[in-house]
Amino acid sequence: MSTEIESTVKSCSKLGCEIPEIQFYLNDLVRNDVNILFKGLTVIEEKFKNVPWFAMGAPGSFHGRLYPRNSMHLVHSSYGVNWLSKSHRLLQTNLKVPKLTNEGGLPLNKGKIYISKTSPPGVREAYLSQFQEDFLLFLKGRSPEMVSDGRMVLIFHGRKSADPTLKESCYTWEILAEAISYLVSQGVINEEKLDSFNVPYYIPSQEEAQDIVDKKGSFTIVAERGSTWSRPEARARNLRAFTEPMISHQSGEEVMDKLYGKVIDILVLKDSKQGNETSGVGIVLELKKKKI
Repeated sequence: MSTEIESTVKSCSKLGCEIPEIQFYLNDLVRNDVNILFKGLTVIEEKFKNVPWFAMGAPGSFHGRLYPRNSMHLVHSSYGVNWLSKSHRLLQTNLKVPKLTNEGGLPLNKGKIYISKTSPPGVREAYLSQFQEDFLLFLKGRSPEMVSDGRMVLIFHGRKSADPTLKESCYTWEILAEAISYLVSQGVINEEKLDSFNVPYYIPSQEEAQDIVDKKGSFTIVAERGSTWSRPEARARNLRAFTEPMISHQSGEEVMDKLYGKVIDILVLKDSKQGNETSGVGIVLELKKKKI
């Protein structure tokens, strides 16, 4: 928000025109406490006292419509589109997202929580299919809301390779699965809870994301880039920040300290052996709404 206000003020100064009123729509799921976000707006209030900006909250899933037609000039989502739509109902489900069981109800991805080298082909296909469906829903929801030539900037966790089982996309989940497996072996977590849990998150390749944009047809890609990032020291803390809510729902809050303590132990051990080569890929897509 601060970046957008600064950019608008700078552009108006160069053009010698009046600063327009700026409206922000902030979206989150109904069950999340957006008051934390609203309290943070006081920083912007202090910084931009003379700029006419306003903020509103729009509750709901971004996999559907949220805003009025032709009301959005810029849409930004940072690491949001990786989450699959069914993850929005985690508190009402048994976390089988996507559904990874055979006809007899047995787990297809036993001992794992995401796509891995040992996962059968059906696991990768189920994840990709769910992501394709969800990303298309996201684009369909934003299309009528945006003005012609409006821009959408999406940042998401991605991968360079076509192979989803390489380290760049599954390393974090392998570490977490290994930590959960250890607690299963210690009798702290029930094995059933490990086998029934699949992360509601997909890490697409740049080509997979581009294919879906092309299928929707309402947007064109005007810029794209990828960057490699590595945060070994903070990886365990970051992992806990966004996985603890769904893991604790599945396995219980009382085991969380033990679980993430084990994650740290595994990371330290692997880093010492592998020279800390862990990394991930961030992909940025800038889309433009086609003129109607």
